[in-house]
Parts: sequence; C-alpha cells; structure tokens
Amino acid sequence: MKTKIRQQLANRKRRLARRLDKNNGPSCHRPVFTAGDVRYEVAERTRGISSGGIGALHALAVKVGLVEAIDRHLHLLKFHLPYHESDHVLTFAYNPLCDGTCLQDLELRRQDEVFLDALGARRIPDPTTAGDFCRRFDEAAIRQLQAAVHEVRLGIWAQQPASFFDQAILDMDGTLVETTGQCKAGMDIAYDGTWGYHALVLSLANTGEVLGLVNRPGNRPSHEGAATEVDRALAILLRGGFRQVLLRGDTDFTQTKHLDRWDQAGDVGFVFGFDNNEALKANRFLASASLAAAV
Repeated sequence: MKTKIRQQLANRKRRLARRLDKNNGPSCHRPVFTAGDVRYEVAERTRGISSGGIGALHALAVKVGLVEAIDRHLHLLKFHLPYHESDHVLTFAYNPLCDGTCLQDLELRRQDEVFLDALGARRIPDPTTAGDFCRRFDEAAIRQLQAAVHEVRLGIWAQQPASFFDQAILDMDGTLVETTGQCKAGMDIAYDGTWGYHALVLSLANTGEVLGLVNRPGNRPSHEGAATEVDRALAILLRGGFRQVLLRGDTDFTQTKHLDRWDQAGDVGFVFGFDNNEALKANRFLASASLAAAV
C-alpha cells in the first residue's frame, strides 16, 4: 500500500474516532440528524465501486494459476470471440460475490465501468451469452472443471507445513436447495415439501473447502452417489499428501458394503451414525448374552 493512501486511511480513522467519542458530543437540545439540502456531484477523476475486493480476488485467481488451469482443462468453445472458458467461469463465480442472485444480474456488472476496469476487462458476457455457455455443460465438462480446481488446490496444499497433512477430515451431507422456478430440469419435491434440489456436498473440515458437489432432484436420499464421490475425494486427499483421512456423516451415509473396503485401505477411518433398528438391537442383545456367559 502506498504511504499516501496509508496516511489517508489513518486520518479517516482518527476523524471517525473523534466523532464517536461520547465525551465530545453535540448539545442535546435538538435531534442528531440535522442535514438539510444534499448536493450530489459526479466526480471526474474519483470513481467508486460497491465490490472493492473483486480486483484482489481476481489477482489471487491469477496468482494461484486458476485461470490457466480452467482454460487448460475445459474446452467448450470452438472460437474465442472474445471470451475464453475461464472468462465465463469466473463471471459466474464473481456474480454472487457481488451480491448477484441470478444470470440477469450480470447485466448490472456489465453496466459498471469501474467493475470492468477492476478486472481489466473491456466487457463481460451478457446474461444470454452466459446462459448459452451453461447449456454446453454436461457431466464430463463438470468433471473437467473440477479437475482444474483440484489441480490448483494441490499446489496450494503443497505450500502448507508438514502438520497440515496429519489427518484430513472429510464431511458429507445432503443439502436441500429451494428454488422458485417451475420448469427447471431435475427439480422435485423433497420430504418436507420443498421444491428444488437435494445437493450432495463433500467438504474438507480442516479448511472448509468443498471437494465434491453433486446436484440431484429434491426427492433423492442423502446418501445416493455418496460412495462414488467419497472415492474421488479420497484420491485427491491422498494424492495431496494426507497420511490419514477420517470420513464423517450421519446415519444416511452408513453404507455397510463400503465400510470394510475403506477400513482395509489402512489410511481411511470413519465416524458414521447408525440407525438403531431391530437387527442391531438383536445383535446387541446376543453380544451381551455371550459376554455374560463368558464371565
């Protein structure tokens, strides 16, 4: 940060501290709000932006190699006129970071000259172009994008201290995502009456990173497809250098046909809930009876 800017910020902080000082307040015979006419002017040189951190986020994406990785793994466009795959993907990522909630909000970003300058972009995709790019995605393309993110992730993990790799804790859960749409592909009604999707999320508890995300109709059970995604996440974690991996989930993720396989791997443990069903109660009774007989 430049010395001049640092001094300006320090001066503003001191002025604000004086204004908030209870011992240096105005008289109490009139309300605090005293403004009359307000004049608005358009500055010729000074410009403002509501999402001031967007430039820093993009600089980070460039520094860690995410932009290059996306363009290297993802190939959906025959021609770049002018956008590349990374331009589209980052446009989708930056939109919610700037309080966007839908594709139509991209037009707000397109009309913001300061936002465009912060990204060094002459323009960004409009909502129609962005929607066309979305429709090009199939499962293979999504996997390619995830591979690009994992490639960058491994490079960042490699910079961590040795203790970071002692144990990875992988959490899994299903998350109901309500939508107001009526004709969106794959949406359905969940057990609680929610219309939308039931996404499967696998996250690294150590850092909060999402290692796996699968969208499913709202009526699908939490554990559906979880074992396959766990195996993919395990491959990334072990490739990244973690010596042990602990799997965690609720009762829906206790899939007994996979437990022995994970346990026999030697570097994978798990903590799952287990439904207290009649078979479990019977086995517990038999185990207690055998123990009593042995005593």
